[in-house]
Amino acid sequence: MANERAQDRRINFMIRVPEVRLIGPEGEQYGILGTSAALARAQEMGYDLVEISPNAQPPVCKIMDYGKFRFEEEKRMKDSRKKQKIIRVKEIKFRPITDDHDFEYKIRNGVKFLERGDKLKITIRFRGREMTHQDLGQRVINRVRELIQQSIAIIEERKPMFEGRNLIMILAPAKRVVRSANSAAHADEDFDDDEDEDLDEPLDEEDDDDDEENS
Repeated sequence: MANERAQDRRINFMIRVPEVRLIGPEGEQYGILGTSAALARAQEMGYDLVEISPNAQPPVCKIMDYGKFRFEEEKRMKDSRKKQKIIRVKEIKFRPITDDHDFEYKIRNGVKFLERGDKLKITIRFRGREMTHQDLGQRVINRVRELIQQSIAIIEERKPMFEGRNLIMILAPAKRVVRSANSAAHADEDFDDDEDEDLDEPLDEEDDDDDEENS
């Protein structure tokens, strides 16, 4: 029988109510029995007595192989996780003045991320006196949005906003691409003029900083 000390449900001698409504391993309805009698019947069959509806009056218990039940339940949960959509936040970074070749390269990769179903964080990084020319950053971020829109329909989830010396905008694909956990295992890249920084976006979706490789 299953180990009684490592379960989420109460089983066997952990069930301490005086009586239960008993269901057999094939769904047989045994009615209301004393808990000790119900446990004895389960033991005679070589199974466990498992409390499945603790809030019922009296609680409902079923005779089953609890070890097998736990195994099948964990397998179902694992299969369910594999089918879940994973939405990642990718980031491309610019300076207020970025050369055309580098700019186009980053736009192409931003479009690629969105086409895969990722969200895209666009960051314009200012240094020193560049903060006195914030209009340059606004022009860059507007140009980024316009060029990306020429390739894919997008939603502006977060309008351009300053965080310290960074101007940040977040885009998402208008039509979400379904991606499973298995297909998300491929390595991704973030593109930056300087050293990569960790994403600090307070979003519910999973971030992807641990999944980078150098371009």
